Amino acid sequence: MESSGPQDPKEPLQHPLSRCAGHILQLENPAELRPKSTAGGQPNESLFLLSSRPTPRTSSTMGLSPGEDATQSSLQKASPLAKITSAHLSQEALESQMRALIYTDSDLLVTPVIDNPKIMKQAPIKFDPKILHLPARSVDTLLSLKDQDWNDFLQQVCSQIDSTEKSAGALRAKLNLLCYMCVVAAHQEVATRLLHSPLFQLLIQHLRIAPNWDIRARVARVIGLLALHTSELQENTPVIEAITLLTELIRENFRNSKLKQCLLPALGELMYLVATQEEKSKLPRPCWAIPLATYTVLLRCLREGEERVVNHMAAKIIENVCTTSSAQAQGFITGEIGPALWHLFRHATVDSLRITAVSALCRVSRQCPAAFQSVIEKVGLPSVTHALAAAVCRVQQCLLTLFSTLLSCGIHLQRLAQDKDFVSTIIRLLDSPSASIRAKAFLVLCYVLLHSREMLLLGCQARLVMYIERDSRKTTPSREQQSSGEYLSRCLELLVCHIAQELPRILGDILNALASISGRKHPSTVQGKQLKTCLPLMPVVLHLLTAQVFRPQVVTEEFLFSYGTILSHIRSVDSGESNIEGAVGSAASEEFIRVSLSAFEAIIQYPVLLEGHRDTVIQYILPPLVSLVQSQNVEWRLFSLRLLSETTSLLVDLAAEDGEEEAVASGEHDLLALVRDVLLPGYERILTEPDPVPAYALKLLVALTERKPAFTRLVEESKLMPLIFEVILGHRESVLGNTVQSVVALLSNLVTCKDSNTKLLCEHGLVHHVCNLFTAAATLCLDVDDKPSTEVAATLLFSLLDILHGMLTYMSGVVRLALQAQKSSSGGDTQAAEDLLLLGKPLTALAGLLIRLLPGEDPEVFEVSSKCLSILVQLYGGAVPDSLCPENAESFARVLASRKDPKDQKLLLRTLRRMVTSSEQHRVRLEQADTLQWVLERLAQAEGSPDKGVVASLALDILRSLGSLQEGT
Repeated sequence: MESSGPQDPKEPLQHPLSRCAGHILQLENPAELRPKSTAGGQPNESLFLLSSRPTPRTSSTMGLSPGEDATQSSLQKASPLAKITSAHLSQEALESQMRALIYTDSDLLVTPVIDNPKIMKQAPIKFDPKILHLPARSVDTLLSLKDQDWNDFLQQVCSQIDSTEKSAGALRAKLNLLCYMCVVAAHQEVATRLLHSPLFQLLIQHLRIAPNWDIRARVARVIGLLALHTSELQENTPVIEAITLLTELIRENFRNSKLKQCLLPALGELMYLVATQEEKSKLPRPCWAIPLATYTVLLRCLREGEERVVNHMAAKIIENVCTTSSAQAQGFITGEIGPALWHLFRHATVDSLRITAVSALCRVSRQCPAAFQSVIEKVGLPSVTHALAAAVCRVQQCLLTLFSTLLSCGIHLQRLAQDKDFVSTIIRLLDSPSASIRAKAFLVLCYVLLHSREMLLLGCQARLVMYIERDSRKTTPSREQQSSGEYLSRCLELLVCHIAQELPRILGDILNALASISGRKHPSTVQGKQLKTCLPLMPVVLHLLTAQVFRPQVVTEEFLFSYGTILSHIRSVDSGESNIEGAVGSAASEEFIRVSLSAFEAIIQYPVLLEGHRDTVIQYILPPLVSLVQSQNVEWRLFSLRLLSETTSLLVDLAAEDGEEEAVASGEHDLLALVRDVLLPGYERILTEPDPVPAYALKLLVALTERKPAFTRLVEESKLMPLIFEVILGHRESVLGNTVQSVVALLSNLVTCKDSNTKLLCEHGLVHHVCNLFTAAATLCLDVDDKPSTEVAATLLFSLLDILHGMLTYMSGVVRLALQAQKSSSGGDTQAAEDLLLLGKPLTALAGLLIRLLPGEDPEVFEVSSKCLSILVQLYGGAVPDSLCPENAESFARVLASRKDPKDQKLLLRTLRRMVTSSEQHRVRLEQADTLQWVLERLAQAEGSPDKGVVASLALDILRSLGSLQEGT
């Protein structure tokens, strides 16, 4: 009968210390394998170690500094990127937080050397109770033994092991007993008691003197399992003796690879046990000093020519021991350790060995960053960068950690921070599916940008801002993703904080460079070099302003002031007062101006950014923009006009929402003075330029006159109206173009303004142009075969209807006041009203088009058209020519039949009654319109509500009027 140990070989490997903490990892629960932000913290990311099955055998000291634990623990409470504070971080504070993020729990996981399936697959340990020669007590039974029984058990074990019988049966029984000891040593409490018993000394003795190498190998296995599973180590335990003996045996039999494979696991577990116990004690223990020969032997095992398993075991021992902050780990810090591990990493053919080698290098470099420095100096940065780009995820994570460690210590700082290939490789890793790799890539980039501002431009060109935005959205907290995104969120937060704080410095450098050549046509060599260094960074500003994660942080009062100053320098450059082309070239100069203007364009797309900064924009940004409108460069003129039109419209909206009337009035006064004194005097030339300059200029006027009567009066009183009408004449072949649409929008603002001087506009020719434009637009709208044009024309038509309604309403008001004055006892002069009616008489030609627009589906077009027609008929009566032609009469009939609202019906019937009763021609036309008469007869028969009674009365009046006229003839 055979029995196996209490641990199923199919179960994942576990470290006994994890049972102390009540935390056992199971592969069935992948969430437990995520890297953690702190010891015992929440899982962070699903990331499996290829080097071995992960266990929680992790060093208790995870940070680089005493304050790191507190910083690491803060990750669990760290807010996501959406809550980034705008508080300023000093470089010292920033670097302190960055150092705390270099190593995570996932970087410092420790897995056993012994029985590690990734290193070497071992057959399950079994024993035969029949030839055990002592009771095959289970672990639970052993734990329940009293002291005397336990001593008896140890005595039996020691006597059998110490037996000198050399027969084959005795040898087999001794091997079987050692197998039993391997099984029970897998329990933590049992292993601890056995390690501190006389049995351990006996095992060391037999490891030295046993004539049979099978016995020695099995004894080494028992020693290794005891070291792996024990929970504590007493100072009088002869572990150093065991380590020394194992070292000697390996050295004496160094060419025996199989023997090394048996002895190295025990040596590694003993070394890690000593290292962890000394780390816990926090005091150096001379009795636990590991011989230098041990380190020498292990480094020899790393060399090329050894079997893969031996290389792997040696690398795993170094990886485990260097996880601790102990004197034992310092023994591996030699000049050859870094290149040796790198050579093993580069020449290994198995991923698990490659990962172990680079992970060991990572932990050695944590103790001494010079180890990785020696690798770069030996193989070259391009080779290491290539390895980073082509590696598997776990290797990439280790290499990124190595680079962060190196940068945090200032080693190769300038070389790494200024190497474009290196930085580009790091940015490409932001495409990794692993959040841990992306987080570490962000951390490396933060170090690079901290010491090389120029690389921010390269990063922006390589879509760094896009990657930041993507991951900032992913780190939005949710119950499922909050723990897995904490580390990424924290690294990203620091990078965003640094970049946001870097922007004012970039602007400051640009301003200093521009200020140094202000008013100079020939910059000096030093000034030219400064311009070449600073001006190319302006695209960084644009990239940050187009990113949601940066915009709210960077658009401040200080930023707007700096930007306005840059625009002032651009104005100086454009006017020829200053010269930067000689230093940076014509193309670079134009690109700088273009990007600078685009930056403000990006800001005004988000009006909320300018809330509270209205006066700053008016005082510092608009004046140079207005000056650029006079630029000789067509592109800058167009750009400035577009920005001005959009900005002024935005400022008007902000003023309407602002409750502080005094501040609004002050800002409006400044803007009004700017438009009056600087902008409008140059408009005469702008409006006469080829397209599309007039279109943008008119859009600006539209924005200015949209809500403020003061700007409306300013435009009316200027000499621009004849020029504006000339623009209409110049574009009469393209009434649907942007220029004509802008003109119509401007006229609409002017006419519909409460204080508008409509008579002055009519004297300038408004009536004539409105008639022409209205005719063209209405004709296009009524053309059912041309749908694309119809949609554009409908927008234009509605604006023209507003203009027409405003003009007619104004004329009606003037006529009404004249009639009231004439009827009063004081009398009155009606000449002004007669002159105005004479000016507006061409509008009567639009009556037919208004009638044909009435049956349309758009209720707004019907409403305004019907009102315009009503006022037009009231003003001119029978003078409206040929308004009831058969086509128009048919339109009247359709609209009267389709409109069910009595209010609409009454307005139409009153208009029709005025037409019929004031003109014989209209009466005759109505007699010929059978359909219209039939509709009127139906309306005359309507009964019900009082409104319907009024409709019926109006229809009957029209029919009676028609009948009375017939009788009279």
